[in-house]
Amino acid sequence: MRCIAEPAPAPAAPADAGGPPAVILRGFLPSDVGPISAIVAEALHEHYDPSLYASLSAEWPAGFLVAADPGGSPVGFLLGVTQVAGEARVLMFAVERDTRGSGVGSLLMDEFLERCRQRGFRRVTLEVRVSNVNAIRFYTRYRYSVIDLLRTYYSDGENGYHMAREP
Repeated sequence: MRCIAEPAPAPAAPADAGGPPAVILRGFLPSDVGPISAIVAEALHEHYDPSLYASLSAEWPAGFLVAADPGGSPVGFLLGVTQVAGEARVLMFAVERDTRGSGVGSLLMDEFLERCRQRGFRRVTLEVRVSNVNAIRFYTRYRYSVIDLLRTYYSDGENGYHMAREP
């Protein structure tokens, strides 16, 4: 395995850490499809068939985490899947624009990695757009390392990085 980027130190508390963000972490609900689709379109620049979310949730319900505001509306989510034995994959991960920087992404990633440890996974992988500097910085704080360049990986032709870490 060739490593393109070295991992950074473990994540620190958010800069505005006056306490945890006012969200609850819960599993995916069918009523989340609309709000999650909107987050995906804005943050990930992708559009998926709405039935995909329920289908993937059914495969590993504990791997689909939703961060919801006090009213129950999703403000972020992490959709993890298991496609390779002993390995989890972050298939989609995004936080609503107005909520970014508040610690919601860290809450989602921390909980997901804990669930991966509990299941005994040896590795967690993800893909990220090469232009998404903020996401790459976030992932390297979580000790993800770039292991490959994925040429024209995204639907618009942009390259991606394949990143991995131990849970």
